[in-house]
Amino acid sequence: MRFKYTISLVFIVALVIIEKENNIISRVSEKLTPKQSPPTSLEPSDSVPESVQGLLKANGSYFTMKRRLENYTEDRSDIMAGNRKHILLLATTRTGSSFVGEFFNQQGDNMFYLFEPLWHVERSLTLETGGTNATACARAYQEVLKGLFLCDFTPLESFIDPLPVGHVTTALFRRESSSSLCEETVCSPFVKKVYERYRCRTRKCGPLNLTLASESCQQKMHRVIKSVRVRQLETLRPLAEDPHLDVKFIQLVRDPRAVLASRMVAFHYRYKTWKKWAVDGDVPIDDDEVKKLKGNCDTIRMSAEVGLSQPSWLRERYMLVRYEDIARFPMRKAAEMYEFTGIPFTPQVKEWILKNTQASTEASGVYSTQKNSSEQVEKWRFNIPYKLVQVVQEACGSTLKLFGYRFVNSEEMLRDKSISLIEEKYFVQDTS
Repeated sequence: MRFKYTISLVFIVALVIIEKENNIISRVSEKLTPKQSPPTSLEPSDSVPESVQGLLKANGSYFTMKRRLENYTEDRSDIMAGNRKHILLLATTRTGSSFVGEFFNQQGDNMFYLFEPLWHVERSLTLETGGTNATACARAYQEVLKGLFLCDFTPLESFIDPLPVGHVTTALFRRESSSSLCEETVCSPFVKKVYERYRCRTRKCGPLNLTLASESCQQKMHRVIKSVRVRQLETLRPLAEDPHLDVKFIQLVRDPRAVLASRMVAFHYRYKTWKKWAVDGDVPIDDDEVKKLKGNCDTIRMSAEVGLSQPSWLRERYMLVRYEDIARFPMRKAAEMYEFTGIPFTPQVKEWILKNTQASTEASGVYSTQKNSSEQVEKWRFNIPYKLVQVVQEACGSTLKLFGYRFVNSEEMLRDKSISLIEEKYFVQDTS
């Protein structure tokens, strides 16, 4: 009898989980389905917040631009001629992606750069358990990325919380990290010139008008998006095969041991278990945290294996870059990335790299993009216990080998600065 009750309970739990995942997928479908909007009058609705009404009234070109955007079709002549580029910088957290993203963000007038727009999608689709539905996320990521590469913010708007009103929002994640969203053509003209420690916050630039952002995007030749949300390169195949796009993928990787050490500092509240293990206990190899680490490493490795094997849909569209190589040779690696993308490597970017790879200790904070990069590269070796390094090497051995990171077999070897843990390795894409 007890056995029958157990089976019934398991069956009920399974039904509940399936129903929740189906609800998530339904939510994605609803968000990605274009909604018919009522006719827009020339006066903002009374239901629009007062601050947004002021923006709409102050900018008389808003509705003209809105109509232009609705009638806008991407000019494919630049794509067919190989002039317009769409670049997706793929990484995971604490791999230096914000720093590398600035290589493109600093390009200037011809570049439209977006910092982590998929943050909204992931946040919206996160389950109560803390995970996400992979199928739902993959579809949403594809649609949102395609829209943004074509300067259409509509798919993204559905995931922004609270929902934008009249295509205006104050809630876009890290808007100030995109130079394109801080230009005068995008900022509201009526906002007072006030001091603000961080550029492009609401007080200084006003709420973000996504129609103006789209207009700015259309006027720029190249579009670059940075994301740490995409788990598998394979899920982006529809973007690579889309005739309206010319997408290239740069995958940024870093030594998993360094990533763990960095995350334990930056996200200490999430790594309490690891901190406890570091202080007073042996690490249980079958613990969920260790399994999660192994899963992350395997996902990164499998994506890289797909990219390096160069299937037909990725031919000449994929590049693998190690953070350690960028940190040691920033100008050389930046030049290689620009050559891969086919975008001119401008003096403006070179100047930024020189300035921001020789920063002082004070400027090199946890989230800073200013680094004394050569000193940062193996600093982690003195900030993590050897027993945790052993755990990472056990869980992520195949990943370490693929990316050319040497194993350590003792505490002494870990701390010995004369022994580099970075093998000299050039990642040749198989074009056969």
